[in-house]
Amino acid sequence: MMAGGDGYALRPNLLVIADDPARAQLAEEAAECAGLRVTARTDVEGAAEAIERIAMLDAVAIETAGVAEARLEALLGQIHDFAEGGRVGVVAVAEPHQLDQVAGALLGPGRQILCEPGAAERTLAMLLAGRAPEARLSDVTRDAERARLQRLHEEVARIADTLARMTRGEEAPRTSGPVRTPGIDYRGPETDEVRVTAAELRAVLRARRMRAQFFDGELFADPAWDMLLDLFAADIERRRVSVSSLCIAAAVPPTTALRWIGTLHDAGLFERQPDPADRRRAYIALSAKGLEGMHGLTGALKRAGLHLV
Repeated sequence: MMAGGDGYALRPNLLVIADDPARAQLAEEAAECAGLRVTARTDVEGAAEAIERIAMLDAVAIETAGVAEARLEALLGQIHDFAEGGRVGVVAVAEPHQLDQVAGALLGPGRQILCEPGAAERTLAMLLAGRAPEARLSDVTRDAERARLQRLHEEVARIADTLARMTRGEEAPRTSGPVRTPGIDYRGPETDEVRVTAAELRAVLRARRMRAQFFDGELFADPAWDMLLDLFAADIERRRVSVSSLCIAAAVPPTTALRWIGTLHDAGLFERQPDPADRRRAYIALSAKGLEGMHGLTGALKRAGLHLV
């Protein structure tokens, strides 16, 4: 345990839940690097009592390795209820086969879901979870991702609008700046009748994956766009997509994919859909806003005779 003092008192209080002592140690080391105070450590059996007993708890970290499905379901439900509204940060490190269960229960603001993370990823997750809700929203890393997402939306909207005007023989509107940047709530042309097919979308995804045969895959990593394409194709096919399947489609490490799923969910482009046949599972789908944007862009590209990439 760390020494006392004024700085010690100001540290966010963290509860570590882990059956595996080695995993608990990894969580505590990450918490130390992130400036959190480990108030208590417990196994899954004692987690419920610890959550109820500890006052002024700011964050909970759970290591799910080795936890039976039924026990994990009960604990995830309690953590979800306890952290509802973003009052308490959550870090959940899940095994690959547990991703759908963990994400189904915990996906939401203030929850950091990791899978096979490195030390730096653990530390970043602890840092985000340990901050107050208002501070968490202004975190530089989160802001960078939101800014990138905003730029993506603005560019998609600008291209869709320009292509739509070109096909109608209209001139682009004059603006005070070099480019037109409608906001994130921009609506595409409502007369868009041209539809892309699921086969066309799948072909684009296959082509994007083939680049890794000739170039370093990290040169072209764009998980947000890959996931948008995959979910758009799934919507056309009327097929549901699990969290674990979407992580595979992103073609990046699981923790990176999970972070982007959270970002796109928070931005209102993704929505969580519970599985009516299994309350432990949840699916990810494009929201109405996400579908509108994808239909608008792909329709404008097709009318202009351009290819989706």
